[in-house]
Amino acid sequence: MVIGVIPARFASSRLLGKPLANIGGKPMLQHTFESASNSKFLEKIIIAVDDTKVEETAKKFCKDVILTPKTIETGSDRIAFVIEKIPKADIIVNIQGDEPFINGRMIDEAIEPLLFDKTINVSTLAKKITNTDDLKTSSIPKVVFDYENFALYFSRSPIPYVRNSKSVIDKINKVDMYKHVGLYVFRRNTLFKFTKLEQTDLEMAENLEQLRMLENGIKIKIVVTEYETLSVDTPEDLERARKYYRKISKNK
Repeated sequence: MVIGVIPARFASSRLLGKPLANIGGKPMLQHTFESASNSKFLEKIIIAVDDTKVEETAKKFCKDVILTPKTIETGSDRIAFVIEKIPKADIIVNIQGDEPFINGRMIDEAIEPLLFDKTINVSTLAKKITNTDDLKTSSIPKVVFDYENFALYFSRSPIPYVRNSKSVIDKINKVDMYKHVGLYVFRRNTLFKFTKLEQTDLEMAENLEQLRMLENGIKIKIVVTEYETLSVDTPEDLERARKYYRKISKNK
């Protein structure tokens, strides 16, 4: 069974109450749920919340809402808490609650490798960087991967380092550089293995939990997507999301 879980944490350090942030008259969490509902492979979507206010709001548009302990610190741990009670869930998709415009096809692209190759235990998405803002900002992780599309490293810094480049735009023109889209697909056993591992040195240095997998030998399949997305992490991101929603609403 393929299940999507949207972890929604009220007490975000950079944007308090983020799941309830208003975008075009709807809470951001509802936008994420409705976007994810366009996936063809997801058989069920669960929203995992840590706050009764978010729970009350989520129940207005989603029938599967689970209140999880506030002591759970990460989205992956929140998902593991939920999935432990669903033995039929063998492929689990971690859908970030701050991706209000994620395309359902993107989710399906990430799921496909696990459907067709039993040796793959984790997959995620990457998008080619085409503008200097995405390359420069530390809020957008970057990823490099091998010829078989398995991740080599993730970083908040621009990678790879382009030695002979004269400017940021020159780096983009000389080498294909990719940003990481924070959606993960796990096999059940790998999810539980990952969440039981201790935090690692590189993970703490970069503040990127996916590095814990690489440091412990868990291979991550990278699926390159052509779809663009917009992650909301700060008040500035939220304003961009509102402007984007106004723009696409006019074109409907």
